[in-house]
Amino acid sequence: MFVETPITVRYGETDMMGVVYHANYLLYFEDARIDFLNHLNFCYSERIEGAGFMSPIHEVQIKYHAPLRYGERGFVRTSLVKNQPMRTIYHQEVYREGMTPGIDSPLVDAYITVCVVERETFKLVNAKKTFPDLYNAYASALESSESV
Repeated sequence: MFVETPITVRYGETDMMGVVYHANYLLYFEDARIDFLNHLNFCYSERIEGAGFMSPIHEVQIKYHAPLRYGERGFVRTSLVKNQPMRTIYHQEVYREGMTPGIDSPLVDAYITVCVVERETFKLVNAKKTFPDLYNAYASALESSESV
């Protein structure tokens, strides 16, 4: 499963060169992961935070190939790479509007690993046991992106 989340680069997201400041891609990725969950009919704020949990980032790997600039439109293409009980790995790519994934190379390419923790203690939890419906939805999403 692939979900494409639109981006419009705002002036405040750019640096002195007029390109997206590198750390702002993390904000785009976060919005895109929430959008991915929404496509699975799983509302993060209600289902995870509402149940007393959080899903922090565990690891980030980003390669910057070319920038987006102020005023440009683009999109983040999100899919799953790995679905494990203790960690989920997303593959997130940024494209300029009009670019075609699979034909055009992404401007930014990232692998984001997240986990689920108890809000109060920050203790790592097994997502397969705590959120079996989400774990199964991830498994289905992973299968559908592998078959492409």
